[in-house]
Amino acid sequence: MTSPARPAPGRRNATAAEHPEVVGRVLVVDDDPTVAEVVARYLLRDGHDVECVADGRQALRRARENPPDLVVLDLMLPGMDGLEVCRRLRETTAVPVVMLTALGAEADRLVGLSMGADDYVTKPFSPRELALRVRSVLRRARGAVVPTAHGRPLRDGDLELDPHAHSATLAGAPLTLTAREFDLLAFLLRHPGRAFTREELLDRVWGWSFGDSATVTVHVRRLREKLEPDPAAPRRLVTVWGVGYRYDPRPDGEERG
Repeated sequence: MTSPARPAPGRRNATAAEHPEVVGRVLVVDDDPTVAEVVARYLLRDGHDVECVADGRQALRRARENPPDLVVLDLMLPGMDGLEVCRRLRETTAVPVVMLTALGAEADRLVGLSMGADDYVTKPFSPRELALRVRSVLRRARGAVVPTAHGRPLRDGDLELDPHAHSATLAGAPLTLTAREFDLLAFLLRHPGRAFTREELLDRVWGWSFGDSATVTVHVRRLREKLEPDPAAPRRLVTVWGVGYRYDPRPDGEERG
């Protein structure tokens, strides 16, 4: 399928009315027409607009011409693989990315997350599970998850997160964060000085009762690269050896050094 897919008559409006915060335009990138068709069918049933393309270069072109709300991206693509597509997308946009990976390809999943993917589903996969993951990532990207008390911005020195606007700044400069990065940072900011295990963070930020804890490690590393003057010697997102991670607020509102 290389042309925009359209919802079945009457389906999109009904689903959009039930879940207005999780309906969006989804770009599906997969060179297997059977997989693309099945994925598109389930996403259409959920009320999304869906476009399917079969290679990475076309995906980048369509993402520029008609920016999607989310990309479902296969790793194994002709010409340009999914990792390179994700890397290039991340150069210009924080659009949520859900990757499709081969079962057991842990290294590929971790590299995908390090490139900025928000989530991944392993093949063979349940189309219904994928549709639920898409809904979850879209909801997070639009700030409908991880609310704060009274909707107030979260501040620590020169760092500020606004959950309602789903925006973040550091020393007045905008921070480009993926949906998962934003949620992880917001969660840690709301619990300063408290150490969490990777499993606790998977449960409370990702909503996964089980999963690969290395997912957390990759996202913490990406946040450090964006927040810390020296990511190798972090002062905010610190490692608690034998436990996990802790957010240390800057003393008395100290600015970034």
